[in-house]
Amino acid sequence: MSDTEFSSLIQSGALWQNFCARLADGVLTLTGAGTPDTAFDRGEGTRYLSRLIRLGLEIYLENGDPDFPSFYVPSHETAKMGGDNPDNLYLSSTIAGDRTYRLTGHIGTVTYLSLGSKANRYAIDGTMPSTGELVGAEFRPDAQGNFEIIASTQRPADGRTWLPLAPDSTMLHLRQTFLDRKAETPATIKIERISAGPLAPAPDDPEKIGRRLMAAADFVVNTSKLFADWARQFMTHPNEVRDWGQEMFIKAGGDPAIFYVHGYWSLASDEALVLEVAEPDAEHWNIQINNWWMESLDYRYHPICINKHSAKRNADGGLTFVIAHRDPGFGNWLPTVGHDQGFVLLRWVKAGATPVPTSRVIPI
Repeated sequence: MSDTEFSSLIQSGALWQNFCARLADGVLTLTGAGTPDTAFDRGEGTRYLSRLIRLGLEIYLENGDPDFPSFYVPSHETAKMGGDNPDNLYLSSTIAGDRTYRLTGHIGTVTYLSLGSKANRYAIDGTMPSTGELVGAEFRPDAQGNFEIIASTQRPADGRTWLPLAPDSTMLHLRQTFLDRKAETPATIKIERISAGPLAPAPDDPEKIGRRLMAAADFVVNTSKLFADWARQFMTHPNEVRDWGQEMFIKAGGDPAIFYVHGYWSLASDEALVLEVAEPDAEHWNIQINNWWMESLDYRYHPICINKHSAKRNADGGLTFVIAHRDPGFGNWLPTVGHDQGFVLLRWVKAGATPVPTSRVIPI
């Protein structure tokens, strides 16, 4: 579509109508096969779509210029997707693979720190494959914890720390993973383009606004569809956690250093799902429960996430997790917070082994 066509759409109000009409396609996520049909669940689903609208506008409309990138928060306490990690602070930035960027900052004291370049296609097909990764010591901080990283398609000749980009890279994604948020200091990071380009952003034009606005709407529809498809797949094995193959999670933006285990739970008020596993040697791990829309439950007020630091071990050193409506009095309890069904997600981070817990439903 040409700039003239976008100008005409904006002047007539049709662009806004097109944007709203595209958002309306998200109703297929709410009402598709297998989705829960209670007012409780669909109320959460409706709120979920509204949250994706906020995220889409931040990502594509407000922070969509690869010449003048800045870090924004793509998932947080009140806007979530894809089994967001309650132990994480996420930061992302829009970039382009044909530019060169310098990143500077301080590593803080977080337990796990990773930075990836991604080909963000969430607005196209709901995928975000990795195009380059740095983890922990690969940031090469100095004695004071400060780092400098060059993000580009070509390795810096002067030996500076390098984050590879690909021609189709469009996003940088920083994960900071805490064992104890109250006791740890977050990392800080800044980004600037250092390759040739404009000194200041050009005035907004109809084409840029139109394309970014429609990309935000596509993001809402395609992202919600992706995770609804995951949900239906996990539902084929109720009350069981499984290794579903890691490729699907990496394609969606997952960290290649993390092993993901997912499962679907559906429990009556007097039932509990018990998960038991031997604890591997891992840099970090956590387990959480999510609603049907793959949002973590409200971890600000409920202990729906347990990690390596907060977990209670069994006498033999193993781990027992219990998903139930009320505290069963043993193991590590994950409360359902009024939900009768949802999903559980276990992450092993840089682990020497990646065991899958056993699963059983018991009466309580």
